[in-house]
Amino acid sequence: MTIETATTALPATDAALLEIDCASVMQGSQLALDQLTLRVAAGQHTAILGPNGSGKSTLVKLVTRQLYPLARSDGSGSVRIFGRDRWNVEALRGLLGIVSPSMQRYYTNEPPLEVFDAVVSGFFATRGVTDRQSVSAQMRDRAHDALAQIDAGHLCGRAMETLSSVEVQRVLIARALVHHPRALLLDEPSAGLDMASRRQLLESLREVARHGTTLLLITHHVEEILPEIEQVVLLRSGRVLQQGSKTDLLTDDALSITFGSRVQVSKNGEYYAATLL
Repeated sequence: MTIETATTALPATDAALLEIDCASVMQGSQLALDQLTLRVAAGQHTAILGPNGSGKSTLVKLVTRQLYPLARSDGSGSVRIFGRDRWNVEALRGLLGIVSPSMQRYYTNEPPLEVFDAVVSGFFATRGVTDRQSVSAQMRDRAHDALAQIDAGHLCGRAMETLSSVEVQRVLIARALVHHPRALLLDEPSAGLDMASRRQLLESLREVARHGTTLLLITHHVEEILPEIEQVVLLRSGRVLQQGSKTDLLTDDALSITFGSRVQVSKNGEYYAATLL
């Protein structure tokens, strides 16, 4: 996918969220994605599940254009988001919000950054707001609405570095939501959280899903898969092992193959859980 700076009309609302056609990606001398093919339909909450080293992080970097697929003579290897492989930067940012672990470190480092400034700066793709940027009343309203949607409005006035891990994640999700994106890509959203904090964050994300934002969850924790997510993609060794419904794929046999160990799957209310045997 090529990122352009020229104005680009928005895609049709029924265009697929993500389409990857036989893409291979090298990380150093290693083949991190091996002819990976994947399609996620618009409006289809999806979890991409796999062990460490399965290619999940590489897939995120492929979608966010930090990495590019190997060129192929047959023209395959394309990456399309909402039906397009060429995008205006601001138009894409308004359609696909991204929250990843690296963002947490970036926004909690020095110099100090206030919570509301972190959220409203999402309109400018900057870390905070500078004197040269004009924040409109509409931007302020949308920032407050996003914070309220993720139950983080009470954090305004705090410095990002003083927040707990789950509070930082809420603020970063709000930052992504200010554009009213069609989809939210969540890369290991509960990394570093304890059990209680993880559940609190997941329940907030359920509200985001219910408000119409499609969730694309990247994880190695079965326990993170929200009840609203019905489609699961299983990754191993840079390839899609299986793609299908949650009930079909969150099974002992499928996850044992995916993780290379005996796994027992159970349900705890509306959530699934997995235990190594």
